[in-house]
Amino acid sequence: MAELGVNAYRLSIAWPRILPDGTGRVNAKGLAFYDRLIDGLLAKGIEPWITLFHWDYPSDLFLKGGWLHTDSPNWFAEYT
Repeated sequence: MAELGVNAYRLSIAWPRILPDGTGRVNAKGLAFYDRLIDGLLAKGIEPWITLFHWDYPSDLFLKGGWLHTDSPNWFAEYT
């Protein structure tokens, strides 16, 4: 991307990669993946533009009712 002159890159941080169950336990390997990716972009002078939700909803939370569940704003707040 740097060789092509790209100066920004939009990426989505997958909620299930960070919180596999949707809430609770954080996946350290998932955080490390994004840490390496963002550091690599910055090292090449590419500005990361982050999307926090791009249709990747944790299946455990979907089974509880997803966005229609009254706790969904709290779940999303924990993730963000």
